[in-house]
Amino acid sequence: MAMSDNVVVSDGSQDDAESTCSAPVTGVPLFDIQRQMAPLRPEIDAAVSSVFDSGQFVLGPEVKTLETKIAAFCQSNFAVGCASGSDALLLALMAAEVGAGDEVIVPSYTFFSTASAVTRVGAKVVFADIDPVTFNIDPTDVARRITKQTKAIIPVHLFGQCADMNRLSDVARGNDLLIVEDAAQAIGAEYQGRRAGALGDMGCFSFYPTKNLGGPGDGGVLTCCDEKWSDRLSLLRVHGMRPRYYHRAIGINSRLDSLQAAVLNVKLPHLEQWTDMRIANALKYDQLLKAAGLTDHLELPAATVEGRHVWNQYVIRVRGGQRDALRNHLTEARIGTEIYYPVPLHRQACFADLNYSVGSLPETERAASETLALPIFPELSDAEQRFVVQRISAYFQVASKAA
Repeated sequence: MAMSDNVVVSDGSQDDAESTCSAPVTGVPLFDIQRQMAPLRPEIDAAVSSVFDSGQFVLGPEVKTLETKIAAFCQSNFAVGCASGSDALLLALMAAEVGAGDEVIVPSYTFFSTASAVTRVGAKVVFADIDPVTFNIDPTDVARRITKQTKAIIPVHLFGQCADMNRLSDVARGNDLLIVEDAAQAIGAEYQGRRAGALGDMGCFSFYPTKNLGGPGDGGVLTCCDEKWSDRLSLLRVHGMRPRYYHRAIGINSRLDSLQAAVLNVKLPHLEQWTDMRIANALKYDQLLKAAGLTDHLELPAATVEGRHVWNQYVIRVRGGQRDALRNHLTEARIGTEIYYPVPLHRQACFADLNYSVGSLPETERAASETLALPIFPELSDAEQRFVVQRISAYFQVASKAA
């Protein structure tokens, strides 16, 4: 799943504080959670206090409110809260009775839980290559990997842009396959007028703190338009229990805490504004990097799918095998970056028994060696973006002279 495996936040130092005012920029965090949370603290504190006053800490009224709001936001009929985005994927596969003898096609260029959920239900992971422009799963490669055992496809809407859902839906319908959207990085993303989470059979979201809608810990939600999925998911997240102590199925314990939901209810009304700010930051990077003449060295990310890219990450490609050196240079300048993902899943030790050789997924492997994420959080200042681009430009000026 496209879960963020590292939280990079401001350490609250004076330099970080100065990055939002007129003082010279001396560093840029990859993500600064305090800038987003601080203005909302009075409202958040009141919402959290209300949960303590009620004593309803698990699946309380705040959770139901959030589920209703998320369903409406994602243009789905139902939403079911759970403990994490990873659990959302697991619950979706459990609800569809995916298990031993089944195969599920997933991208290799994604966070680990996209594939681990498949393994945890006893099914076989089948990795597919990606489109080199969007980094999303390649429908053509998906089609060629379908067998009689294939039961589902998990497209990941990576970095905030929806996968090519029309082509994937055609493949799925033609082979009677389930589509589970991994939309962990893509809440609010749109594809031809429809939102992520309402494009397949079920959608899986994460509320990890670095996501576009992040909570103060782990949390997740599933969306669907069919009531049968909603009912099944609601049952499985509470050990298959209905009514209390009567178990209709073997489920798991994956309930969304009321405290998480209370905070998310405060933040959700601001999500559209934060999304607009991320989009503006992406456009500004495009302008600055092009104006600096850096497109000879970098390939900029592109919003190519008809819809809305919500920019959970701004991921560049660094040409000429210089990605790691550039990253080291930016680290020395106190600029936060991240590599999503340095080792594709088909090359991870835990999947060695699947026997994917080096070069078996060429676009995935190329992306893993070239990509680098730059800071793009909504509150990123113009001065900070300019500082990032200046330091990138300085690196290539030195590198060019050395060559």
